[in-house]
Amino acid sequence: MPAPKYKRILLKLSGESLMGDREYGIEPDVINRYAEEIKAVHQLGVQIGIVIGGGNIYRGLENSSDGIDKVTGDHMGMLATVINALALQSALEHHGVFTRCQTAINMDRIAEPFIRRRAIRHLEKGRLVIFAAGTGNPYFTTDTAAVLRAIEIEADIIVKGTRVNGVYDSDPEKNPSAVYYPHISYQDVIRKDLRVMDMTAITLCKENHLPIAIFNMNIPSNLRKLVLGEDVGTAVNDSVTAAH
Repeated sequence: MPAPKYKRILLKLSGESLMGDREYGIEPDVINRYAEEIKAVHQLGVQIGIVIGGGNIYRGLENSSDGIDKVTGDHMGMLATVINALALQSALEHHGVFTRCQTAINMDRIAEPFIRRRAIRHLEKGRLVIFAAGTGNPYFTTDTAAVLRAIEIEADIIVKGTRVNGVYDSDPEKNPSAVYYPHISYQDVIRKDLRVMDMTAITLCKENHLPIAIFNMNIPSNLRKLVLGEDVGTAVNDSVTAAH
């Protein structure tokens, strides 16, 4: 069995990625495919934490035109991430992966509360841990929650699965001439205002020297290749050799 490059990772998935071709909700084929991809990495002996967004159900902070105030909207968005986390947990367990769901908002009948030491212990025992409900606070995105959890569990890297191959200077789905960056520094992400993650998340990564990998989750085996150290997606770190 090939040796993975990382011992412990934090995988960030968007809620929108679960929609497939639907306009909202969860596409069963997508979530099952993701479970298979994650299982393949877990079988390498990699410890995996996951944060998943809720944009396929409700977009909290960005949705203020519906008459719902931002704080209430963000709370609704947090609950949406719990729905996605439970769906992914179920899919993973159907694939034989022991999984725990921990939430930033106490809901003991549904999931464990987030306790850092307990989360690390689960990972050390070979269980996969899904972190739901963001940070438990409004005005913070699931990207920021993912970085926070990655730092707390001492992950080697945060890997963000998207619909595109990595970081571009503009949206490649709208601009066919978008320039691809195989590697870029945190500082350049901030300076060029690239929408890799929100500013709080990028700054947290920079301050804690947490490397980021942005890759296309919809290409089969991409996650496994990335964890094995193959050249997949865009590397974001504090190296001075980043693209300019």
